[in-house]
Amino acid sequence: MPTTSRYLLKPAKPLIITLATFLAIIALLESLKAMDISVPSNFYQVWLIALLVFIFFILVDIASLKKVTTPTLERQLPPYLSLNRWQEVSLLISNQQDNDLSLIVYDYSPEAIDFKQLPHTLELPANGKYLLKYSIKPLQRGHFFWESCELTVTSQWRLWQQRRIIPVANDSHVYPDFTRLFDSNITTIEQWIYYLGVRPKPRRGLGQDFHQLRDFREGDTLRQIDWKATARKKTPIAKEYQDERDQHIIFLLDCGQRMRLQDDQLSHFDHALNASLLLSYVALRQGDAVGLATFGADNELFIKPAKGNLQLNTLLKAVYDIKCTQTPADYNTAVQKLLSKTQRRALVIVITNLRYSENAETIAAFKQLSRYHRVLIASMREEIRDEISQQPINDFDEALTYCGNIHQLLNRNQLHDKLIAYQLPILDVIPKHFGPQLVSHYLSLKRSGAL
Repeated sequence: MPTTSRYLLKPAKPLIITLATFLAIIALLESLKAMDISVPSNFYQVWLIALLVFIFFILVDIASLKKVTTPTLERQLPPYLSLNRWQEVSLLISNQQDNDLSLIVYDYSPEAIDFKQLPHTLELPANGKYLLKYSIKPLQRGHFFWESCELTVTSQWRLWQQRRIIPVANDSHVYPDFTRLFDSNITTIEQWIYYLGVRPKPRRGLGQDFHQLRDFREGDTLRQIDWKATARKKTPIAKEYQDERDQHIIFLLDCGQRMRLQDDQLSHFDHALNASLLLSYVALRQGDAVGLATFGADNELFIKPAKGNLQLNTLLKAVYDIKCTQTPADYNTAVQKLLSKTQRRALVIVITNLRYSENAETIAAFKQLSRYHRVLIASMREEIRDEISQQPINDFDEALTYCGNIHQLLNRNQLHDKLIAYQLPILDVIPKHFGPQLVSHYLSLKRSGAL
């Protein structure tokens, strides 16, 4: 995109139609002449005078267009852009002259950002302003630059149009999809979890952190009764407990080649980031500390577990521009690095895409990690495998595809059985259900007192 203004002149539709009409008339006259059909002698003179007058208007219209002062533009972007979510951009256009302007506006957005409602045609009043709003949807995370806009100015008699490419510099950061974290209509964490589609399982036990004393209610257990308070009040008083707080959660995020696979409009890696942020938000609201470590990336990250809303901002700013690489997953190295950086026991959630070809070294690495931390292996399963296994078989090629898919799924299940046998729990979910399933599993661990 250009960094300086450029003016490009082109004929407007009325000019093209009129010139075509003149050419059609002269073609008709020549055809009549070739067929020896008489034409009034003064008809050529009238046609020529009309053409000269029209050329005069063309030149005057060009001169008037050059005198038009270019309107000023100011682009207003949202402070944060969320991946694969439609958001609104504003263009404030100001007319600095005493004449009305007819404009066509087009904004040059970065290639990785989709848009709609452009180009836009408008009438800009003299010395007036117009606020143009259109929608954009980022298709990639990262840092993007907006460099220019295009204004097509129509001349006074609408014979000419001039494209004026104007530098309007902005930059924007596209983050993982965080829009669901801040729904203004949701006031409690329970409402927000239900909004996500998470359905917590029935509580199997009670938390171990004392919360308060209250009147005994139906459904309370005998072990909840506070006998001293009951004796004083002469009515049953129960202890109320809450889920344990002050736990540490660390995401061990695979940034290698396996996470480049794509389901719907997002890669597995983007689904993993979205799910990590969802669970981070829930865990921070529950009073836990959240951290993150990456492996297989060009620049590996380690963010120490911390509490509070500021930690969510820290995670967003740290991961928004991470790119997947072609590096194979090296679980052993990732585990060794994580163990060297954290000593306190934590829930380590390994987010990856396990393959049936994993060797004994991979299982040994997870076993070593489980000796120091509680481990959850969250593995993404390609949605296409589920679709193939449910499709009807109509010919030999489809039968081969089906058998090959079933063979890989069986081998994958055998790997999962090995991990479970070593007391390494695994969550195997397709990407679009990954976030809610991860949150649901975390809440189950909290409610059972396993954390």
